[in-house]
Amino acid sequence: MRILDKYILKELLGPFFFGIAAFSSVFIGTSTLFRIAQYVTKYGASILTVTKLFFYSLPGIIVLTFPMSMLLAALLAFGRLSGSSEITAMRSGGLSFYRLAVPVMITALVVSCAAIVLNEEVVPAANAGYSNIVRYEIEKNTRTKSQEHIVVKDVNKAGQIERLTYAQNYMSDTNTLSKVSVQEFEAGRLVRLENAESAVWAADRWIMYNGTITDLSTEGRVTRTLKFTEQVMPITKNPTDISREQKKPDEMSMTELKQYIAVLKKEYAKTSNYEVELYQRIAIPMASFVFAMIGTPLGLSPNRSSSSIGLGLSIIIIFMYYAVLTVCTALGQGGAIPPLLAAWIPNIIGTLAGIYLIYKASR
Repeated sequence: MRILDKYILKELLGPFFFGIAAFSSVFIGTSTLFRIAQYVTKYGASILTVTKLFFYSLPGIIVLTFPMSMLLAALLAFGRLSGSSEITAMRSGGLSFYRLAVPVMITALVVSCAAIVLNEEVVPAANAGYSNIVRYEIEKNTRTKSQEHIVVKDVNKAGQIERLTYAQNYMSDTNTLSKVSVQEFEAGRLVRLENAESAVWAADRWIMYNGTITDLSTEGRVTRTLKFTEQVMPITKNPTDISREQKKPDEMSMTELKQYIAVLKKEYAKTSNYEVELYQRIAIPMASFVFAMIGTPLGLSPNRSSSSIGLGLSIIIIFMYYAVLTVCTALGQGGAIPPLLAAWIPNIIGTLAGIYLIYKASR
């Protein structure tokens, strides 16, 4: 049985890596190279700079191609085995379709887990690096810009949060933060809250205006509340540092997204965009497993041995999946459906279709 598993795995891995190369080339050729060419012609970016941009863009593209490549691999591998009657010989030897599908499902699960790890550890950092190069090296835009939902974290050497600062927005023309909330922690416990209508950067420090300071006991009860008209804000980061710390959703890890969402919820701000992004960090990589469930039984269908037919069928299925994903993402971000459901609806539909096809193929 180990020999059989290795044989099926060998048939699977070739098309899988081919799929990664092929689909990545499509994404790179249609979008990445076009943007890089614009940076060269419009801003005169150097070869070294655009080379760094190219490599920073690769992790996000490669992870995105994993589900597509898994579908193509399952279709082509089982299509070839079926076309040469090897599946018939295996099943004549007493092997069920479920047993033949085991190495495919295990491989797909490993690919999904690898994609989740890359989405957490590599892709956000690469996206942040890409954005920084575009803004600071190519566009040379070092000025601070107005932003909404500012979050600043001060972390000690042990990795614990000492201070968490939130502002509803930052206005660059006046260096002003509005609706400011500062949470101070000791050994991971919230001990003080500071709220102010605004904070202005002046004389190398932030000055808060018209607010309150609330001290909390170890049980979380209020022990003292003070009002102030003017108070020095307990952070030393200047507007430029704060602006550079702000990240887009695709530049945050799942841990950072969870922390950001928690802060926004405490301030009753809209979080659906970030929640959809968070849940999709798991849902989209798991599409590799879902596509394996669909591609494996479809590969057994008559006349599926042709690689061109397998490639065409995979493109149709991928288009349908991402069309549903796009619609659900828009509905989730708009609040029409819960973010968790919006992220997982395409996988739920794909799983149901896969279960039906596997049942039909096993009969």
